[in-house]
Order: sequence, then C-alpha cells, then structure tokens
Amino acid sequence: MESDKKGPLGGLKVLEIAGIGPGPFCGMLLADLGADVVVVDRLQAGADDIDLGPYAISNRGKRSIAVDLKTAEGVETVLKLVESADALIEGMRPGVMERLGLGPDVCLQRNPRLVYGRMTGWGQSGPMAHAAGHDLNYVALSGALWYAGQPGQPPLVPPSLVGDVGGGSMYLAVGLLAGVMHARTTGRGQVVDAAIVDGSAHMTTLLLALQAAGQMQARRGQSLLDGPHWYNTYRCADGHFISVGSLEPKFYRELRERLGLQADPEFDKGYDACHWPQLRDRLSALFSQRSRAEWCALLEGTDACFAPVLTPDEAASHPHMQARGVYSREAGMLQANPAPRFSATPAGKPGAIPRRGQHSESVLRDWQAA
Repeated sequence: MESDKKGPLGGLKVLEIAGIGPGPFCGMLLADLGADVVVVDRLQAGADDIDLGPYAISNRGKRSIAVDLKTAEGVETVLKLVESADALIEGMRPGVMERLGLGPDVCLQRNPRLVYGRMTGWGQSGPMAHAAGHDLNYVALSGALWYAGQPGQPPLVPPSLVGDVGGGSMYLAVGLLAGVMHARTTGRGQVVDAAIVDGSAHMTTLLLALQAAGQMQARRGQSLLDGPHWYNTYRCADGHFISVGSLEPKFYRELRERLGLQADPEFDKGYDACHWPQLRDRLSALFSQRSRAEWCALLEGTDACFAPVLTPDEAASHPHMQARGVYSREAGMLQANPAPRFSATPAGKPGAIPRRGQHSESVLRDWQAA
C-alpha cells in the first residue's frame, strides 16, 4: 500500500496515462508531495516513444501498471482504476482518449467525483487544437517568447521550462488540486483543460503590466527586463558567465560602488535606454577582466543582485544549494529534491523509478480493494 507516503498529498490517488513532457512532470510533482500516482504504461514502448527506462526521473515515486489499451480488457482495467481515482492525467491529442473508450464522459460516468486533467499544447478547442507542436511553438504563439533575445537577433530558444513545465505542468497541477477540493466539497468532478498556450500567456502578467505602464516596449532591448546593462549576463575571463539583476536604484547604486563606478558620470545615465548599449559594452569589458570566482568573491551575497551562471552539477555543489538540500544523487543520478517545502507534512526523498508494469498486481489489489 502507498498510504504511508510522506507529504501533504498522502491519500490522493492519481491515474496517469503514460505520455511525454508536461503530463509526466505534473504526475511527478504530485508524487513528490505524497500522492499515490499510478502510470498506465504500454506493454512495450512504441516506435515514436522516448523511453528513458531507469533514467526517467519524471516517473520517480510512481507505480507502473502495463496495459494494452487497444483491447476491451485493457480499457476495462483502466476504468476499474478510474472508479477509485481522485484525478486522472492524460496528454493525448484531442479525441484520442475518446477513441480509446476512456474519454471524460465515460470516466465521469464510472466516477462522478473524478477530476479529469487534459494536458495539451494548443488546448482542447480552437483552430490549432489538432496540430502537432512542441514547447517552443506554444510559447511563441502565446507571446511569452517575444522578449527572449537581443535587438536585431532572433528570439533565443529557451529550455522547455517556460512552456512544458511552467505553462503546462504547473497549471495542470493547480487545476487538478483545485478540482479535487471542489469535488470533495460537492461530490462533483470535472474536466480540466490545461493548455500550454493558456498557461504561458498567463505567466506574462508582469510583462503585460509593465507594458501597460509604459516600461516594456515592443522592441527587444528597450525594456526594463531585456536590455539594460544592470539586468544581463556577462562572460568572465575564464569563459564562465555571471548574472547581474540590479533593477532597483538602490541595488544599482550598490553594484556601481562595488565595481568602483560610483563616480563615473556615464553610469549616472543608467536608466536611459539610449545609453544601455554602450554601458552594456563597458560592463562586458569590465567583467571579462576577472574570473567568475573572483567576481563571486566580490559580489555574491551582496545587494548588488548577483549570481554566477552554474551548470546543474555546479549548482548542486554550491554552498547555498547544499545548505538547503536542493539536489541529491538518487539511483546514481543527480536529481532536484521535491519542492516546495512544508513545515507540518514534509515530503520524503525522491522516490524510486519504476520498471514498466512493475506494480501491476499490487495496484490492482490496492485500488480495487479500496
């Protein structure tokens, strides 16, 4: 039984139809926080599947049941599990689950309290709903990609965190938990349509507010968060990089003082966008004169709003990250530990990564007995 799992979501039962990207990450987040997440895997990986096997960190802490969803018996097995589930996660294109006989209408008929979470890029409706896409496409269409770049250059391709994780997984998790709270109060489940274009657009709220206030421009390199010399990254003498985010005047003053620029009249013009390119060039030349470690010794931990740009392995060894226990090595791999943190119901360490179908017998026994 999984009732002894640590974390605030102990007792929550989540059925996850195996997929890729944001759906599995959402399931991992819920499992990290104590939910009993059961992945419905295929009997074997398909030709187009990205099968990471024992390296599939997004499956940690879950249990796996292997089912052939192309058979009536397989579909009935899943529907039996639906009867005991609080929530379901699926990330198929619109219509696929219906064709399998596992659409929301069928599942909610079996379990009226079920919260049926649908994770897609474009959403369940709209002219692009049935088109293929990936993280980059979704954040591009949503407007979230616009400011990622320098003047005259194409937007940078971000890692799949803004879309898949931020705009997708996190919004699906919030939607599922909100739906479960409603179901426990009213006895009525519902469908959660979590689209990455919706979530990543929603995350631009601060940028939209700055735009309305006249502090974000429709031109890259001319706004508070995408062009100033005091909000940028710089290469050091050793080829490593650092970040500076001295946005507010008091932090900008401290940066200037620590860099010996407090009396330089050119830096008095630091909030005039016309001067940003040359001031950025001056800071680039300055930071290129010392190593990253030397700049850390001068600026880290101060109100200059500074941090080194680290690889994940370097981050795991950083004193601050070590003091907080942000990373650990589990199953021979570097993993980020569960987040956020809870004072009364702390989550445990990252759970084990299951083998495909490893828990078929125990899941059927546990959930159908409940």
